[in-house]
Amino acid sequence: MPLTAALMFLINGEHRDSLPAGDRGLHYGDGLFETVAVIDGRPQHWQAHLRRMEDGCVRLKIPFPGAAMLEDEFGRLPSPAGRWVLKIIVTRGGGGRGYRPPPVVQPARLLCQYPWPDYPDDRAVQGVRVRLCTTRLGSNPLLAGIKHLNRLEQVMARSEWNDPAIAEGLMLGLDGNLVSGTMSNLFLVSQGRVRTPGLSQAGVAGVMRDQVIEACRRLNLPVETGAFGVKELQRAEEIFLTNSLIGIWPVIEIAGASGGEMQPGPITRTLRTHMLELEALPQHG
Repeated sequence: MPLTAALMFLINGEHRDSLPAGDRGLHYGDGLFETVAVIDGRPQHWQAHLRRMEDGCVRLKIPFPGAAMLEDEFGRLPSPAGRWVLKIIVTRGGGGRGYRPPPVVQPARLLCQYPWPDYPDDRAVQGVRVRLCTTRLGSNPLLAGIKHLNRLEQVMARSEWNDPAIAEGLMLGLDGNLVSGTMSNLFLVSQGRVRTPGLSQAGVAGVMRDQVIEACRRLNLPVETGAFGVKELQRAEEIFLTNSLIGIWPVIEIAGASGGEMQPGPITRTLRTHMLELEALPQHG
């Protein structure tokens, strides 16, 4: 049966829907999360998600629960046919008031099962319209790249528009260079080269971003990371967005910042086809 709007939670391996009020994830955003696409019971890019979470745990000095434990708990969730979303959250757990972490850390694990978002099916083929956000991402090399729980900048950026015709907002860093979308990574194609903003100062190093970079190398497409501003965005021949749920969305218009509507380009289509072929292969294990 398809997953309904009702949610399923596993908290520290138990079926319940409440977390202790003293959890540091609630008080300080002291933790990490992963959002995983699940297709017919198969979590997509599972190992890549686990590697990123482990790396984030190392950087935040939170003990990683371990791949075996997360694998076991994933297997204890219902597994309906079709697509659904798994969100994994790891917090530092409890620890009393104050910023200082407790001397003995007992992390909390949350596995959350959500229905697939109701994105229009044609976005991946026909493309999406986006806008530039005024909210900027602050620079912090210590946290850049990891998917920590502090997402207030993205929350503020996403609150800037309610137009359903705008699928995503693009965010700049304090230096005025592009970083990402509110929920996605950004790619530009110019003169046959695939470009994506560097994330040494801000942003999340998305699993799908890494997959696309690797796909470019397999397909012999020149790919580079660097600093790109709004002018490079306006001059790009193709623009597309990525994340683990949307896959690849071509951008066809940037509200207020482009000369007109674009069309999904050949490199974007090639990469999307390649990623769909990979999606059909076993991903779990």
